[in-house]
Amino acid sequence: MANRKSKIKVKIDTNVKELATELLDSMGLDQTTAIDMFYRQIITERRLPFQPAAESYSEQMLSLIRYKNIPNITLPADGNGNAFIDREDYPELYDWAVIG
Repeated sequence: MANRKSKIKVKIDTNVKELATELLDSMGLDQTTAIDMFYRQIITERRLPFQPAAESYSEQMLSLIRYKNIPNITLPADGNGNAFIDREDYPELYDWAVIG
């Protein structure tokens, strides 16, 4: 019985794809072979072959700031690290911090 093949259609960040392709090329692997190896490892281990980790709170905040196109600025803070957001100077940041 011949092996049947299936296609996988995946959207991935262009930079990630390019960097991974370069590394795979240096290992003598193409993308199809690497993905096949990845899937086979999942089957063998019955789990992902790496441990995913949640982003830290600060990484999540930075992601949200980038997503909302809020500028990365330095805010005044008290001795405990609590930032102060002036509503008049940074209305979008203030609204995002208060409303979400």
